[in-house]
Amino acid sequence: MGIFEPFRALGYITDGTPFAVQRRGMETFITLSTGKSWQIYNCAKLNLVLAGPELVKKIRALASWRDFTFAASGCDIVVFKRAHQVATWSGHKAKVAFLLLFGKHIVSLDLQGSLLIWTAVELDPNKALVGQIQLGEKFYPSCIMHPDTYLNKVIVGSEEGTLQLWNINTQKKLYEFKGWGSSIRCFVSSPALDVVGIGCADGKIHVHNLRFDEEVVTFTHTTRGAVTALAFRTDGQPLLAAGGSSGVISVWNLEKKRLHSVIKDAHYSSICSLYFFANEPVLMSSSTDNSIKMWIFDTSDGEARLLRFRSGHSAPPTCIRYYGKGRHIISAGQDRAFRFFSVIQDQQSRELSQGHVVKRAKKLKLKEEEIKLPPVIAFDAAEIRERDWCNVVTCHLDDPCAYTWRLQNFVIGEHILRPSCEVPTAVKACSISTCGNFAVIGTEGGWIERFNLQSGFSRGSYIDIGEEEPCGHHGAVVGLACEAMNALLISGGYNGDIKIWDFKGRELKFRWEVGAPLVKIVYHAGNGLLATAADDMILRLYDVTAVRIVRKFVGHMDRVTDLCFSEDGKWLLSSSMDGTIRIWDVISSRQLDAIHVDAAPTALSISPNMDMLATTHVDKNGIYLWANRMMYSGAEDIESFISGEQVVDVPMPTFSSRKGSEDTEEDTIVKDQAIKKLGTSNSLIGNLCSAQLTPGLVTLAMLPKTQWQSLVNLDIIKMRNKPIEPPKKPEKAPFFLQSLSTLSGERIFVHNSVTDSGDQNEAEKVITPAQSGNKNEGFSAFMKLLHSCMETGDFASVTDYLKSLSPSAVDLELRMLQIIDNENITETEHAVELKEIGMLLDYFLSEVFCNNNFEFVQALIRLFLKIHGETIRRQISLQEKARQLLELQSSTWQRLDTSFQNTRCMITFLSNSQF
Repeated sequence: MGIFEPFRALGYITDGTPFAVQRRGMETFITLSTGKSWQIYNCAKLNLVLAGPELVKKIRALASWRDFTFAASGCDIVVFKRAHQVATWSGHKAKVAFLLLFGKHIVSLDLQGSLLIWTAVELDPNKALVGQIQLGEKFYPSCIMHPDTYLNKVIVGSEEGTLQLWNINTQKKLYEFKGWGSSIRCFVSSPALDVVGIGCADGKIHVHNLRFDEEVVTFTHTTRGAVTALAFRTDGQPLLAAGGSSGVISVWNLEKKRLHSVIKDAHYSSICSLYFFANEPVLMSSSTDNSIKMWIFDTSDGEARLLRFRSGHSAPPTCIRYYGKGRHIISAGQDRAFRFFSVIQDQQSRELSQGHVVKRAKKLKLKEEEIKLPPVIAFDAAEIRERDWCNVVTCHLDDPCAYTWRLQNFVIGEHILRPSCEVPTAVKACSISTCGNFAVIGTEGGWIERFNLQSGFSRGSYIDIGEEEPCGHHGAVVGLACEAMNALLISGGYNGDIKIWDFKGRELKFRWEVGAPLVKIVYHAGNGLLATAADDMILRLYDVTAVRIVRKFVGHMDRVTDLCFSEDGKWLLSSSMDGTIRIWDVISSRQLDAIHVDAAPTALSISPNMDMLATTHVDKNGIYLWANRMMYSGAEDIESFISGEQVVDVPMPTFSSRKGSEDTEEDTIVKDQAIKKLGTSNSLIGNLCSAQLTPGLVTLAMLPKTQWQSLVNLDIIKMRNKPIEPPKKPEKAPFFLQSLSTLSGERIFVHNSVTDSGDQNEAEKVITPAQSGNKNEGFSAFMKLLHSCMETGDFASVTDYLKSLSPSAVDLELRMLQIIDNENITETEHAVELKEIGMLLDYFLSEVFCNNNFEFVQALIRLFLKIHGETIRRQISLQEKARQLLELQSSTWQRLDTSFQNTRCMITFLSNSQF
């Protein structure tokens, strides 16, 4: 593993697999597939509530029941409880394509027509399978459904157009429907008894009566292509929604048998699922365009309007940049969308508005994607003037204009920057000045012009009088950068020259040749270095002030796609089509690390805090985040994960930041060693958190602050929580069971032989621990544990037990040994209590000497002395142990206080403060 390790992926909503809907109480949840993982949204506000781990193969079907999620991956069905994988059901020989929740059973169907019935309440793969049905050799299933009120029955559609009705209990085929000669793509049960809706590949929708095998009505989809999803409205309105491969949703009136309304451009690509919420005029749709949308039918004309949605890029993003102190990412993709992603909360992610696209598309009778601007190829943003005017400038594919955006309002700006050159050519590069007042754009024809962002007016052009034509470069401008003091403008041309201009005077000051056609330039305002990438795949660093080359990095084997500097200017990061992301150390002039991923990276950006790296990749619609391991490791560990010149293969980040059960070999070895040392794996988590680094260090218990502070302030808490009514007496045992109360509150039943002897005195009937068979009988669990640990000399289990108790329970355990009459204490009368108090002193001596659980043990000692201090003062046998504890406490605290004093003195000296 290199400097950056996979963290998570952003921007994935759904990949086109039909979603699973589950109603729990008053809330509805939807489970979506994101490729090899899944996620659950709350439909109330479409908030992400849960994300699952990544599987080995792509998910083809989903089902949800209570806390369980079932995912069909390859030939297996993977079972999750919440986000943890708990079982894997293997029984299919072909890929599982469909899952159906059937009461407490899951019905799975593969591509070869094998139908298996599993019980959802049994996770054991050997016991979960309860039935198997083979549909037939020439029957290729295409969908499956359970008709409402049909007990133990499912209906299966085929690619040939026929349908089969099966009883899964008796595993017999009841009936076969001939169909309509077209492949069945989807069907859904209607609120009417025995009636279902069937969608075919030829674009026809058949409303069919299953009982009489009669067709009720047939509709033809409004657009060409197959019908891919159907949904009946259940709130009393006779409406049927149908989605097709073109992304259009048609709503049909079943009573009037005609078209009710059409939701044009509901999605940009094929619709995979539709669902009407129970007794609500709300329709949910999902598509392969990486979006889910909720539509509500509440307008006067009965048409639907968009209620809420979640979406990501429907085509791979090509440009990204961190914004807002690393909390957000601006991205632009091939889907013509300009998006704003939140790294912290996914529900804050959104697409920037391009100005009434839907309204203009309806007016011109065009698709929304045809109205949108061409894909963004370059952009620049400045945060300094975000509240005043537009602070983002974009360049678009083959567009002769640059566009401004007001990021505060998430809308396109009012100004369009049009270069004033005689022959308009496409804008290729842009840059915003450090002050945020000006934007500089460069065109494919070599023209460079400056604009005022507030007014949108031109403020002059940068022309090299040495060129044959009046322009800035003899060729396309591939990059622009403004110097930190707004004194210089740097431009790079595809013909291989870099020019430095006077920003205000617009005069050429310096010029030098790179020696190869330039692809990209990046400038760092802090160190004054300019990084360039050329067609020869060599990265060059130039000192702009000294006008000379200072570094040259060689290593990429294919075209360089992007460059970026770290915030401190010490690293240069580059990505290439060879599939590598390389980190170069500018100071030492060497390659620190190189990672290779499966998909070639197309863009990258490192956060201002340098804790995260964001990348985009070929044929990937998401933004991938990588965590910087150097931010969370000590200085001695840095060299251990720097690969240097070696290229390390690293997997892509998954949707969930949890690694699940996939641990590296190194992690597995560490866990195994810890388990062997501790004896059990159950105590692994609690002990690894407080593992002592070296024997001399004080180690904390890692408990919540309130848990050990409550031991100190227990009297105040009890006074505040004092009940109004007096406490009730504990219930007695039945009259025929005689029992004795113990110190722990538990009851010990008296043996019959004792109760039957009527001539014995009452005092003789009391069973003492010494008289019982077990010498520890009658003691609390804490005292039993203390006795056993006293023999071995290891008190770790005693500390773990006390840490598991509440502060009140700890106080009760210590007060059980309290001697009330301290004036008349005799060693013979209270020998047991004095011995156990001495054992507690031995326990404290051991724990203070080990320096483990320091703050918790100190709180215990304070509570112990508060309860038993008077007893220790009067007993000579306990005073010696108390004196040893005092000396050990003093030496430990003196060592700590000396370290604290050194730190206080150093802080006082450096801050020049007087305290």
